[in-house]
Amino acid sequence: MLTDILIVLEVISAISLIVLVLLHSGKGGGMSDLLGGSVGAVASGSTVAERNLDRITIIVAAIFLFSAVALSLRI
Repeated sequence: MLTDILIVLEVISAISLIVLVLLHSGKGGGMSDLLGGSVGAVASGSTVAERNLDRITIIVAAIFLFSAVALSLRI
């Protein structure tokens, strides 16, 4: 039962991580430009959308990491 939940969590976090990484901007595109990020850029050069995207990506990556470790210890 717990293994099934971990597998589902692993798959969902893996797909989410792929989508989130693809949303990041490379040399000038991405989600922040899509949402008008060039207009509201702050002094550090990143917009609110980029910072929130970074935070969400880190959280999903941590979930992916912990579920992978839990699965490796469980099996």
